Amino acid sequence: MSATDPLRATAGTGEIRTSVPARLDRLPWSRWHWTIVIGLGTVWILDGLEVTVVGNIAGRLSEEGSGLAISSAQVTGLAAALYVAGACAGALFFGWLTDRFGRKKLFLITLAVYLAATALTAVSFHSWWFFLCRFLTGFGIGGEYAAINSAIDELIPATYRGRVDLIINGSFWLGAVGGSLLSVVMLDTDIFAADIGWRLTFALGVVLGLVILLVRRNVPESPRWLFIHGRGDEAERLVSGVEARVSEEKGRQLPPAEGEIIVRTRTSIGFGLVARTVFSTYRRRAFLGLALFVGQAFLYNAITFGFGAILTTFFDVPAGSTGYYFAVIAVGNFLGPLLLGKLFDTLGRRIMISGTYLLSGILLFVTSWLFDAGHLSASTLTACWCVVLFFASAGASSAYLTVSEVFPMETRAMAIAFFYAIGTAAGGISGPLIFAKLTESGIVGDTVLAFRIGATLMTLAGLVAACLAVRAEGRSLEDIAPPLSAGSVTAGAPSRTTGSAAR
Repeated sequence: MSATDPLRATAGTGEIRTSVPARLDRLPWSRWHWTIVIGLGTVWILDGLEVTVVGNIAGRLSEEGSGLAISSAQVTGLAAALYVAGACAGALFFGWLTDRFGRKKLFLITLAVYLAATALTAVSFHSWWFFLCRFLTGFGIGGEYAAINSAIDELIPATYRGRVDLIINGSFWLGAVGGSLLSVVMLDTDIFAADIGWRLTFALGVVLGLVILLVRRNVPESPRWLFIHGRGDEAERLVSGVEARVSEEKGRQLPPAEGEIIVRTRTSIGFGLVARTVFSTYRRRAFLGLALFVGQAFLYNAITFGFGAILTTFFDVPAGSTGYYFAVIAVGNFLGPLLLGKLFDTLGRRIMISGTYLLSGILLFVTSWLFDAGHLSASTLTACWCVVLFFASAGASSAYLTVSEVFPMETRAMAIAFFYAIGTAAGGISGPLIFAKLTESGIVGDTVLAFRIGATLMTLAGLVAACLAVRAEGRSLEDIAPPLSAGSVTAGAPSRTTGSAAR
């Protein structure tokens, strides 16, 4: 390469000097970015569909004639815990592969695993088969979290990164709306037999997933991953092609990119270096990530899997009608990231992350008091949950945003996988098991206790964020956490804050 090339080798040292990160961050929003959002974000719709359907069909699966000898508590408790356990294992396994073999390969493979397991769930013939398939479905979706959040942050400009990440993660709740309404139709025995409707629900999820798989093929590999792994020419061609498309779309030349980075290329990174980087160099950020994930994981996994059981147990809502109530909650969940997302890029990460966690925790305490005092009906409880989760949803999505942008690029997918796995194992496996046991008792005080545990963890996580959240708004990823392979970094995307990232 010549000395004037945007990406060039340096003095035979195995290093390259590149302006690719700065060029990606200075791009205006374009149709190409919408391709990324649609290709990567739509899988959360599938995840929302999956989780919601299982929660809503719990009552039907436990009925005689469903085709499975299984209880409602087993569906909302054991099956939910196995799904989350599979997600934790999948996140760690596929997270390591994502950092080693690239974002694109893995977000195609993990979706394929997810689809195969969901299809096998539809033909369940015994409870053990259903449980196994739930584990494998979670295994695929756990890998999706690591691969997709890595790709989102590395492809989206710094100015838009916060809101886009939140909205994509929040699209889970569009699937939840669809799953809630779909379960109402599929569980109607006047339309489908008791042992057929729930199977068709899973089968429809497979069809949607196949469409997403075709769309996702157009999403490129991360240029940041390419140049770190010695494939600088590919990164240069990819970014140059994107710049040409965006320039043609906007009808003007793009402004010059300011900032370069020198990196030493490498093909892989060991677990030891990842662990030292995350838990020694960035230990305050590690504690922050754990707090955020534990709080949101307990709240969401416990309540999402158990909300239908609460309605049927305490308010005598028919199992076939719980989907209507859950659809209302799901709308509130999606509106949170959609309406609050921009504020994470303008007001900033610290105030918005801490604020959403604290507000949702406080409002949940209020809801538990009203429930304990007998002031709530099925409709008013749903309204309270809708308000609580409006804020909690934005906060939960910001947990993924946080751990995907505050650690070096070489550790990004593994960091996401680790915090997802540990936080979710603490709150997502124990949550459904504890919550199912508490709500199954039919004692109001037991359910109130579950509410208050979730509220306490969310409030504590909010206090941690108020002290430790990183002011990452408007800053390039390389400024927030320089790559481990970096030789030197000059200013990339315009930064709203001053000072260099901790090394």
